[in-house]
Amino acid sequence: MWYWLFKYVFLGPVLWGLGRPTVEGTENIPAEGGAILASNHQAVLDSFFLPLRVPRRITFLAKSEYFTGTGLKGAFQRWFFSVVGQVPIDRTGADAAQDALNAGLRVLSQGKLLGIYPEGTRSPDGRLYKGKTGLARMALESGVKVIPVAMIGTEKVNPIGSRVWRPAKVTIRVGEPIDFSRFEGMGGNRFVERAVTDEVMYKLMKLSGQEYVDIYAATLKKKAPAADGSAPAPVAGVAPANDASTVTRLPDTRAS
Repeated sequence: MWYWLFKYVFLGPVLWGLGRPTVEGTENIPAEGGAILASNHQAVLDSFFLPLRVPRRITFLAKSEYFTGTGLKGAFQRWFFSVVGQVPIDRTGADAAQDALNAGLRVLSQGKLLGIYPEGTRSPDGRLYKGKTGLARMALESGVKVIPVAMIGTEKVNPIGSRVWRPAKVTIRVGEPIDFSRFEGMGGNRFVERAVTDEVMYKLMKLSGQEYVDIYAATLKKKAPAADGSAPAPVAGVAPANDASTVTRLPDTRAS
């Protein structure tokens, strides 16, 4: 009940006013049954704007930090993320990947829509980063289709580090479902899982128009600023954000 109240009564009207969100391709989302919505990740508000324009309820895997806060703020945060359908996962433990896989498979086995951010974290600079293969494992083990979703403009409404949301146009593009049944029984093969993940990232790159960088976003975020406060040193193989000439492009991995 709380999910729908937030969507239509409490939070939804605010997001409508801020982002005027439009959506393209909702016919690609099945009316029933499990499926994975694989989205780029520009802002925290991605997890709110997407459910706002998708008729079915979406369950996201969320970092466990949202559920472990203390005091009044922590209690509210824990309650809020629970009632809007977020499933906590611990991203720091030795079994983090397996725990996330198990949580995702449980959601899919119940015939629900599972929202996943293959990059694993928000983009630090608006570009699209290398996808993690947990997405592929879930798709191959569950047998469901993967639906690529491009979120455009949410980073302007909710810039990284901002405390106040800002009005900006938001567009959501839902791509055609990708069927990976040709890889049936090949889950656990790291080459297959990488191929599946790269195919999804290629679709996201085409839908979003983002530049692609062939490293994990978390790797770039770990680069600490220099002691004198200057910008961190460049990561090998990563072009500056304003230098599109050296950005790696994913090959077209679509089956012929």
